[in-house]
Amino acid sequence: MSEELTAADLIAQLIEVGRDAVGRGLVLASAGNLSARVSDTEFVVSGSGTWLDRLQPSDFATLALDPAETGAARDGEIKPSSEWKLHHRAYLARPDITCVLHLHPRTAVVMASLNKPVRMLTLDHAYYLGSIGVTPFFHNGTEELANTAADALREHNCVIMQHHGCSVVADSVDMAYRRALNLEDAAQASALALQLGDTDTVFPDTGAAHA
Repeated sequence: MSEELTAADLIAQLIEVGRDAVGRGLVLASAGNLSARVSDTEFVVSGSGTWLDRLQPSDFATLALDPAETGAARDGEIKPSSEWKLHHRAYLARPDITCVLHLHPRTAVVMASLNKPVRMLTLDHAYYLGSIGVTPFFHNGTEELANTAADALREHNCVIMQHHGCSVVADSVDMAYRRALNLEDAAQASALALQLGDTDTVFPDTGAAHA
């Protein structure tokens, strides 16, 4: 986590991501949720029912990373997203990350739900994504969803949950959002390749280009 950024700085970045993500169609209305690790012991997450393109600083709840204390926001704060476990487990699995973005990119989710791989076809896809994990469907807010996604995030920075959405992580909000944008772009390119009859082409040097 960057020591130069305060909790207010990180929340401001998440607010901008939410606005832009809705504008690009990566998530609709109050679907999806955003978070950032603000210290070694706490993270902030967007509140329950909040629209991601209308977020204000007061729309974020602060939760403890300690499993024994997590789940309840501080007194007077908004109720955290029902998906707070998805973020909490990700931070426990990945001590190197600062941000978790849970969005619903349509093409990526459809491809994964149809068991069609999202392929890295460009240098940007390979550099920003590296590899993509896919997990089976579990209902939102459940332990199964949070734990399977966290397990996949141990090996990947981008995980698509079938019939649901994605979790994208990074050591900064900016990098997490770059990965989210490239995930959907890779999915759209993969869908186009299938329409053109191609099922095998991938970027020729994915391993060397891994971010």
